[in-house]
Amino acid sequence: MSLDLEFDDAQLAIAEALGQFCAERCSEEAVKSGSGAFPRELWGELAELGVLAIATPEGEGGALELTAAMEALGRGVFPGPLVASFLASQVLPAAERSAVADGGRVVAVGEGALVPWAPCADLFLLVEGERIWRARVAGEIEEVGTLGGEPWGRCRLVPEEELAGAPRALALADVARAAYLAAAGHALVAAASDHAGARRQFGRAIGEFQAVAHPLADCHIRLAAATTLARNAACRFDDNSDDNNNSDDNNNSDNNNEDARPMAAAARLSAGSAALEAAYVCHQVFGAVGITLEGPAFHISRRIRQLVSQPPGEGPGRERLLGYFGVSEPGVVA
Repeated sequence: MSLDLEFDDAQLAIAEALGQFCAERCSEEAVKSGSGAFPRELWGELAELGVLAIATPEGEGGALELTAAMEALGRGVFPGPLVASFLASQVLPAAERSAVADGGRVVAVGEGALVPWAPCADLFLLVEGERIWRARVAGEIEEVGTLGGEPWGRCRLVPEEELAGAPRALALADVARAAYLAAAGHALVAAASDHAGARRQFGRAIGEFQAVAHPLADCHIRLAAATTLARNAACRFDDNSDDNNNSDDNNNSDNNNEDARPMAAAARLSAGSAALEAAYVCHQVFGAVGITLEGPAFHISRRIRQLVSQPPGEGPGRERLLGYFGVSEPGVVA
């Protein structure tokens, strides 16, 4: 039995439209110059396109459409709290969900003292393991500089109300993150491959040397596998969502959507590892120019490293994945 993971015409249209949008409005220069601030104008334009409403009752499409969108945004290295917004869209009530989808309210998701996008957020969610809480900030937010150039804040989040739908939200967030990371990694490998074809040493393009070509090929294979896992997880998520919608008892929807968590966690872990490896390898290919702020690679690799480290953490998903295969973390008694 095989599963067709190619995008259909509607999903391809989403990817192509957002690819064009990123090419016109989110150029490499714009990404570099906008570092350190919330991209409010771009964020509003993205919301107008309906992207932030995907996989919600008010929007169109499901996880596969979201995957198509995130692949395009990942290739364009689009900034902003994308994963946090899609997570929030699965647990917030309709009015707040709509405010997030239209770009009017910004979501910050945290687990500890460091919260991404906290200085510019209007809504705060606290993730504790497999549970999600609406939270408030106690005291002031201390802005913190980050490697990725994103505004993070040091603050204390106080849980106020536990929100239903956590398994669904965490699964969708993992799928969205995986699709973005894999696509950003592909963009980085493509840039490094172009450089390797043009840069010459000892009378030959450096891409002709196995020490350069083989690591790039390995990165491409790992990123392709991560893309496949993300699309597979999206299919599983959408299948479970269809089952929930057709069920006479929608009170079990959270439990049914837990089936998608192991696949989504696998996609997230694969994409994070593959994208980080791509960042390492591609910086080696670029050499010194790869670590300069104005160079062709750093604005991509810094976004990869930042997104991999953003909450929600990978621990609960890893445990769910290991449990799916009947094993436990090393040193943990099952």
